[in-house]
Amino acid sequence: MGQHENGRPRTLVGHRRATAAAALSLGAVLAGCTSSGGGQAGTTQNPVVPVKEGGSLVIGAEQEPDCADWISVCSGSIWGDYLMRTTTIPKVFDTRRSGDTWVPVASPLMADEPTTTTSGPQRITYRISPDAVWSDGEPITSADLKYTALQIRDGKDVLDKTGYDKISKIETPDAKTAVVTLRETYGGWRTLFSSIYGVLPEHLLKGKNRNAIMKDGYSFSGGPWKIQSWKKGTSVTLIPNDRYWGPKPKLDKVTFQFTTDTAAAFQAFKSGQLDALFPTPQLDVVEQLNQTAGGTRRQIDAETGNLEAIWMNNEKFPFDSVDVRRAVAYAIDRTAIVKKLYGSLGVDKPAQSFLTPILSSYAGTDFSHYTRDLKAVDKAMQGDGWAKGSDGIWAKDGRRAEFTIVSLAGNKRRELTEQILQTQLKQAGFRMTIKNTTPANLFGKQAPAGTFQMGLWTLIDTFPDPTQSNSFSSTSIPTEANGRSGLNFVRARIDGLDPLLATVDRETDPRKRVAASRQADKIIADQVPAIPIGTVPNILLWNDRVGGPLSNNPSEGPWWNLAEWGVAK
Repeated sequence: MGQHENGRPRTLVGHRRATAAAALSLGAVLAGCTSSGGGQAGTTQNPVVPVKEGGSLVIGAEQEPDCADWISVCSGSIWGDYLMRTTTIPKVFDTRRSGDTWVPVASPLMADEPTTTTSGPQRITYRISPDAVWSDGEPITSADLKYTALQIRDGKDVLDKTGYDKISKIETPDAKTAVVTLRETYGGWRTLFSSIYGVLPEHLLKGKNRNAIMKDGYSFSGGPWKIQSWKKGTSVTLIPNDRYWGPKPKLDKVTFQFTTDTAAAFQAFKSGQLDALFPTPQLDVVEQLNQTAGGTRRQIDAETGNLEAIWMNNEKFPFDSVDVRRAVAYAIDRTAIVKKLYGSLGVDKPAQSFLTPILSSYAGTDFSHYTRDLKAVDKAMQGDGWAKGSDGIWAKDGRRAEFTIVSLAGNKRRELTEQILQTQLKQAGFRMTIKNTTPANLFGKQAPAGTFQMGLWTLIDTFPDPTQSNSFSSTSIPTEANGRSGLNFVRARIDGLDPLLATVDRETDPRKRVAASRQADKIIADQVPAIPIGTVPNILLWNDRVGGPLSNNPSEGPWWNLAEWGVAK
């Protein structure tokens, strides 16, 4: 699924243990990692450092989530997933490495791999591990799956209903078995109770105000950790869940300290106040990396589930014209932008699809014909009835090609990108104003309500299954009628696209899914509802106090295996 950076799904999140062969045949091969000596993405795995039992770590967190009610629209921050959801909420499928590929595998919640029928109404059978219990000792049951599914399917304040809106009924023949019947076939069924939601406790939440109980942190857990405290503006602290039925955490406590300023975070890391960092690639990141102490270890992944893009509101002037959107795509030198931002981290080519590297087998390369070409800009604009004024700015029917871009305030990389875009677009006849804001305002208000013209943010795939319907299907446009549920923030309504995206969602034959996805990519590139810029590398840093099998999971983040982290012996 996909998710926007402060945004969970494409969910800005993605979706998918069908057969391992099928998953492997379609999985995107990821570049490996570097350890302390390197700096560029390579293929070396980090050595596993033995750890002690007990102790604590303090880790820098770049963003503070808005809330921890994972179903609600307020849960848009991917950092909420990283810090709390992944570590405390059980789910049906995990994303794990198989060779050089990341694939969905049945999680410890399951007694065995869920099965699905291939004829008649699709029925998915889930068998829960008899050992699986919540942190209060109550068993995790089929009633929990049913409660979670109905909260998503029938709720009003829901981040994304994709897949759950296809559920016709849920049967619970016994406490450890759930059978879900779908109204129509759903190829992305492995995302259910996985990717962005997981499973919630019915016995604690049913008949109560779920949002009030969860939004500021919750006391229950079905994972290896539980939330000890969330001190707003300061930190989130996790402690082990002693009822967890799987391997217990090595550490006594982990504190995620909010350090939103990248320079300050690096300084705290260098001084030993922070034991690990997962920084967004900023302009001075290579310089900062080179200044870290000799004991610093690092992993830099150039092949990720992160895609930086320009998002144009297709319902707002001037982007309600496809010719204007095409002209903007021709006005931008995406290669120059990518090299400037990420070249030193192993990314020097622009993205040519909205499917990220972990979903590359489904992707086309159809945006490749959009290179900076001012003659193509002139042709598209003049063909749409625009003419340049004396100041060099395009105008039509008394209105000028002026618009505002919004991104996250204080992000130096974004600010540089906006400045480059501003210059390139002005040379092409467009006037762009920059007006950045907070994550809460952008992803909680402006994007869902459609009160922006152009945006700059990152789409993040958090599950290895394609769900472009979340971003571009007309049925995913958030409206008052659907409670602002849906992630088609650009309000794209493109002829012929919805059926293809629906085929990708429904089809269970991998070859047919790939074919439909690539056809959809061609239409998306032709209509340009948005413009992909480039893959955003992942950077994980830790000092020599930290041990364990550390590595970044491109779907679940750097703390997917936090239970195995520890204080180095």
